Amino acid sequence: MHDNHRIRFVSSATTHVGMVRKVNEDAVLELPDHGMWAVADGMGGHAAGDFASQTIMQTLTRIPPPRAIGTYARAVQAALGHVNTLLRAEAARRGKDTIGATVVVLLAAGDGLACVWAGDSRLYRLRRHRLELLTRDHSYVQELFEAGAITAEESLNHPMGNVVTRAVGAHETIELEARPVLVEGGDMLLLCSDGLNKTVRDEEIAQILGSGEPRDAARQLVHRALLRGAPDNVSVVVIRAESEAETTTRPTFWQ
Repeated sequence: MHDNHRIRFVSSATTHVGMVRKVNEDAVLELPDHGMWAVADGMGGHAAGDFASQTIMQTLTRIPPPRAIGTYARAVQAALGHVNTLLRAEAARRGKDTIGATVVVLLAAGDGLACVWAGDSRLYRLRRHRLELLTRDHSYVQELFEAGAITAEESLNHPMGNVVTRAVGAHETIELEARPVLVEGGDMLLLCSDGLNKTVRDEEIAQILGSGEPRDAARQLVHRALLRGAPDNVSVVVIRAESEAETTTRPTFWQ
């Protein structure tokens, strides 16, 4: 648990290889005492994708938790930039085009919360039964949707649905996105790889998160994806914000 202006966090993380893949290239990180949670979805095939996601998590684990959320977010961005360089070098050493991973990181410090991400791993917030996607996919399909070329329904099963435009290790320079996150007591937060949201609908995600118990919700979300055939690895981190009063925690580093 992590105190944050009378807000504390209870969390649970789980990852599963799915029903088709032979190797789990996803990785999860749950460090509530450090105010850090993350999901990474590796790419590059077998040991390469696994190496990418694990390298990201090992690097994030070594970041000391500072008091200020802005400092924390910048430290994570710098660390992921370092991993980007490492993965580019490893790909060259192995003779591979790309060894990389999408990643979504949620951070909590004394003065607020922030999310840092690259790719199509996501952060959701459930507040009073309303599910909201807090991240924006860095993907080819998302660009088509934003350009009005396809509908939201068409984006769900698009043949180019696995093409991401940003990832750690994908390009010489990594482009990360970051945003503040507002949270109240009673909110449920979900970090996930696309193996979940491409098999389980938002309405179902909201219903399962609505139980309010992170461990049960995490297990049920993965189980629901497995029931749907889970063609990809499935990873989730579920976090419940608890507060004595319905006080909103407001970040101060981005205006």
